[in-house]
Amino acid sequence: NDYLPSRIRVLSSADTHKQEPDIVTDPFATNIEFTATERAYILDLKDDNALDTLFRFLFIKQCNQLHNILPDLFEKTADYSELLLPFSFTDQEGVLYHLVHDIDEADFDVSETGQIEIIGWLYQYYISERRREIVDVIGKKVITKDNIPAATQLFTTDWVVRYMVDNSLGRFWLERHPNSCLADDLEYFVSDAPMDQAAPIDPREVTFFDPCMGSGHILVYAFDVLMAIYKECGYTEQDAAISILEYNLYGVDIDKRAYQLAYFAVMMKARSYNRHLFRQPIQCHLTALQASESIPDMAGYDVAITSLDAAIVEHLIDVFADAAEIGSLLQVTHYDYKSFIEQLDRAEREQGQIDLFVARWLKETVPLLRQLAEQAYILTGTYAVVCTNPPYMNKLDSKLKKYVRKHYKDYSRDLFSVFIYRNFRFCRRDGYTAFMTPNVWLYIKSYEPLRSYIIERKQIVSLIQMAKGAFYRYATVDVCSFVLGNRKLDQPGTFFILDDFRGDMSVQRDKVKEGLSESSCSYLYRVNQDQFTKLPGSPIVAQASKKIIDVFEHATPLAEVADPRQGIATTDNKRFLRFWHEVAFADIGFEMTAKEAAASGMTWFPLNKGGTFRKWYGNHEYVVNYQHDGEEIKANVMRKYPYLKTPDFVVKNQAFYFQPCISWSKISSGDTAFRYYPPGFIFEVSGCAIFVKNEEDMLFLFGFLNSVVATHILSLISPTLNYEVGHIAALPILWDVDSRGEVIVLVEDNIALAKADWDAFETSWNFRRHPLAAPCDTIEQAFQHWQTECDNRFQRMKENETTLNRIFCDVYELTDELETAVPEQDISV
Repeated sequence: NDYLPSRIRVLSSADTHKQEPDIVTDPFATNIEFTATERAYILDLKDDNALDTLFRFLFIKQCNQLHNILPDLFEKTADYSELLLPFSFTDQEGVLYHLVHDIDEADFDVSETGQIEIIGWLYQYYISERRREIVDVIGKKVITKDNIPAATQLFTTDWVVRYMVDNSLGRFWLERHPNSCLADDLEYFVSDAPMDQAAPIDPREVTFFDPCMGSGHILVYAFDVLMAIYKECGYTEQDAAISILEYNLYGVDIDKRAYQLAYFAVMMKARSYNRHLFRQPIQCHLTALQASESIPDMAGYDVAITSLDAAIVEHLIDVFADAAEIGSLLQVTHYDYKSFIEQLDRAEREQGQIDLFVARWLKETVPLLRQLAEQAYILTGTYAVVCTNPPYMNKLDSKLKKYVRKHYKDYSRDLFSVFIYRNFRFCRRDGYTAFMTPNVWLYIKSYEPLRSYIIERKQIVSLIQMAKGAFYRYATVDVCSFVLGNRKLDQPGTFFILDDFRGDMSVQRDKVKEGLSESSCSYLYRVNQDQFTKLPGSPIVAQASKKIIDVFEHATPLAEVADPRQGIATTDNKRFLRFWHEVAFADIGFEMTAKEAAASGMTWFPLNKGGTFRKWYGNHEYVVNYQHDGEEIKANVMRKYPYLKTPDFVVKNQAFYFQPCISWSKISSGDTAFRYYPPGFIFEVSGCAIFVKNEEDMLFLFGFLNSVVATHILSLISPTLNYEVGHIAALPILWDVDSRGEVIVLVEDNIALAKADWDAFETSWNFRRHPLAAPCDTIEQAFQHWQTECDNRFQRMKENETTLNRIFCDVYELTDELETAVPEQDISV
């Protein structure tokens, strides 16, 4: 890109047919200063054709020279390091060869299709293997301090960055300058979202902060938007570039490598607008948070700090003790850190007679104190816009976990949710925060305090909910992106719900752009966020219609008419569970009451363990060792958890064991499926159950639960396909006397149909004879008889389920919203 002062290529050649880098071909054409000895050394290496050695020497010299321009990126390298650097342009297996030959040069050329952000992608690839090693998605392994950067560095998708910045930074400016043409340059700006008018401001007041900046992708695009703002105000590109660095952009990270890349990317972006940028010292407000642990005991340096504010020194040392782990979540006390930095500068200039102690203090302690003060200044600032892709991590090391629990307890389910809350304090009251995060905070119960806080006190300006799996190329997590106002306004938010558009992030991008360009869009919703409080748990589900909201307001929660319960957790399924055919049939106690089972002395009893998608009846596969009222299981629980006073916390809801119930599988791969379990079953934690005293009430509820209405409502309040007892307990029940009798008949018929189907196979303990062994003259006749029986059963159940859907759509007044026909793949016989 010709950004080097000498404009001589260091890693490659302008001649595409030449492998030798231009700096090796003509080292004296650079502006690097060589001593006479170094010049002679260069000529000797060229004469000896030791070009790799020459390249390494020149590479180090160039980096040392660039230290004067970009000191935070290019550190001075000692002579001994020069000899040890294993860097070759001739090694075809080496990183440099692959960098030059495997990536199209146009991808680096910002005048064509290249982007400065390519460095961030390279860094994510560089750490990806380490990330796979340390991120334990399924297990309980915590992420240690040293591994946090590798575990949490995820490069933000480019169009999502643009959406976040366009609708936070762009929106902030347009509210204060309604006649601005900036919106014309913002590709992802939600133009029809209501805006609050405010007094005009100077562009230098539009401060932008990324507290988890990574390699700087968000900051680089924010630079472009800020440049458009400055130019609109009459600034030249050269002056605007300097002002943006000095007044507008702020960023921190705990990963020093990521910080260096962000610093480099932002400075290169500035250089693209101002070719003379490096001719003057530039103040850049980006930093890697540094810990204070290396500061020595200050007691021995009283003479050197008499002019300093001792309270600030003490606070900096204390608050940043664990900065490399806790990062920008640290809560730093407000002091006049700018004045303190000036005091440090004066202390350096005005030192009188210097002894060894003071000399050491000036060399080692003052630079670190200045760094701590500068990062304290950033972390105590308030910004017009706070925009980030925060770390996604919930398995925290003890120190970080303790800090998060102490300062952010209600929001401590995951680091990303902590940052959502934390960033409001970084933001001006009339400013905006923007994020890309996992989408679980929108509806999971453990994030309810965060949802309530946002709905009650902040403003959801816009939100994009990506389809499931869209982000799996980068991380196994479903994501959303959103912009929040830092104060509550009585305005509707704009929501893009992309659940129906499966595909990667490019598919999601296209749908967002399509939604922005169309006046009427089926997946774009404009909703007042207060309506979310009318749903149990306040899930943020913009697609919930007014009729659904009304149902929740006026219907009776299921928990008031039935008992949804979670069952037993044996704590050792390998020991206490078996498939029913793995034990002697005579040792299984079938169809017993709790009292009969306890007195029988038998070992094994039928267990409801959930299972695959199946409605009405079935999944009778397991038995559990519950001999003598579960004596052995309870003893094992108390052995594993000696702090418990009783095993009842684990062996849950024993009073409901052996009773008839309606059950569902807690975790599903799709829609819910409810099944009837007759008396005699114990139910497990993954096979939750609903108990109803009145049999007819149970059958009516059963019909509703397997209807399209219940499925739709559950998809709104539990989109994660993890159906907890709380979700089922919150379902709205409307008793309809007119349809009650018909529903009961249809449900009883479906139970009988599903039971006949289940018992037709050897997997059922009630199996008696295979249908092919029916009394017929030929196997062909037996098969045809069986096929007719199956077809009739299938069609009858389909008709019954369709009728039930029609009945409950009428009862809930959702006929216009839901399809009553049942897809054939959902008929589970």
